[in-house]
Amino acid sequence: MKFFQHLLVAPAALGLLAPVAADASELNMDGVNQYASQEQVTSISQFSDVQPTDWAYQALSNLIERYGCVAGYPDGTYRGQRAMTRFEAAALLNACLDRVTEVTDELKRLMAEFEKELAVLKGRVDGLEAKVGELEATQFSTTTKLKGEASFILGGAPDFELAGETDPNNTTFNYDLRLSFDTSFTGKDLLRTRLRAGNFESLPFGSSSQIFKLDKAEGTDDSVIIDRLFYRFPVGDSFNFTVGALVRNTEMVAFIPSAYKSSILDYFQLAGASGTYNKATGAGAGFTWKQKVEKGRPYATFSANYVSSDGFADSTVGAFNEEGGINALTQLGVKGKNWGAAVAYRYGSENSRIRVPNFSGTVEAGESTNSVAVNAYWQPIDSGWIPSISLGYGFNDGSGGFPDSQSWMAGLQWDDAFIKGNKAGFAVGMPPFEDGDDSDEAWLYEIFYKFQVTDNISITPSLFYGTNVRSNDGDDAWGGVIQTTFKF
Repeated sequence: MKFFQHLLVAPAALGLLAPVAADASELNMDGVNQYASQEQVTSISQFSDVQPTDWAYQALSNLIERYGCVAGYPDGTYRGQRAMTRFEAAALLNACLDRVTEVTDELKRLMAEFEKELAVLKGRVDGLEAKVGELEATQFSTTTKLKGEASFILGGAPDFELAGETDPNNTTFNYDLRLSFDTSFTGKDLLRTRLRAGNFESLPFGSSSQIFKLDKAEGTDDSVIIDRLFYRFPVGDSFNFTVGALVRNTEMVAFIPSAYKSSILDYFQLAGASGTYNKATGAGAGFTWKQKVEKGRPYATFSANYVSSDGFADSTVGAFNEEGGINALTQLGVKGKNWGAAVAYRYGSENSRIRVPNFSGTVEAGESTNSVAVNAYWQPIDSGWIPSISLGYGFNDGSGGFPDSQSWMAGLQWDDAFIKGNKAGFAVGMPPFEDGDDSDEAWLYEIFYKFQVTDNISITPSLFYGTNVRSNDGDDAWGGVIQTTFKF
């Protein structure tokens, strides 16, 4: 019975050998051994019930009413006038022993009546405590957990100019698979090894533009590769350090300052500042600092990291040379319970890049960029008709011939849209465009609705539209996908 289970694990059971309880040496050991040697019972009918008319029942009721030592059922009541087993009666008695203020004749009689059951309960509780102690001693042993995510993406972009001979009206069916092996040595650190596979092309839907690049779109020619390999560990209560051979700069900041999470178009997952939050991946290191405050109060954060997308793996280039694809990112932010704001800066050297631009975003030899991002978001504490609001702006100062550019986005997202667990959203923005060049000023729109089928399966249909797409001869273009994601 649930009632009996709650009482059995109650802390009061640890006080069984309190002064008012009988000493173990005084117990009737023959009776105890007889109880302990019995096979486990499967039915209450096998016990000799304590009836409401028995003196023990009445004595227990008086004890409970006097000391208030048993809460009873989940609604906080003790439901009398019901038969109970002798072990339930013993558990009730045990729960009251540490509250009694005087030992009466009636209490002594109760203890003598249930001394065998009390002893058996004590043995079982000791056994449970031993098992709990063993679990606590080994809970931080070296453990590796597997987390997986598989995405099936059906979609296309009609009339989008293609890089090859593929019919632009064809519909494609692609996949993206991520398998993360997370290992912890202390319970607070993380060694992540992530395998990834996918059959996407390097440019979305066979086009010559990055505008419609999807967030989940890995192209590995159906081969399995390692795309993350890093180790993260805490130092004190406020710092976390990360070092890895394959680590991403946006995964080493305290937070991405956006509440818009469609996971469809790549640009809208970069907080409107794809020059700063450019998802540079390679060998690197970084740290985050989080201010310690009382729970629920706003706190400040600071992050800094360094990623070389080419240099660490090439000894002829080196880790810290300009041609090694240097990406040095810092972020200063403040975060509340349902809002956040941040400013960030990234320096990019030769072979780094501006992500998802409407022009060639690769930094060539002798060029560099200084990118700045300003972002803020707010989301309602309770889901409803009021959406979360995410705003972002980025500016990229080019040097050595690399053009200046800027970008922005605004996103709205409704949680629990129509059905609990589902999400809906709309975003608009301008991917990075060259200053002073109207031909680069493309507008990008996205709308999505996410069906949360189960805790581990979601289906997200989405439509997107772009104007003045440079690689499309300045024409508008549109596309759509149905993205099904399995998490395990």
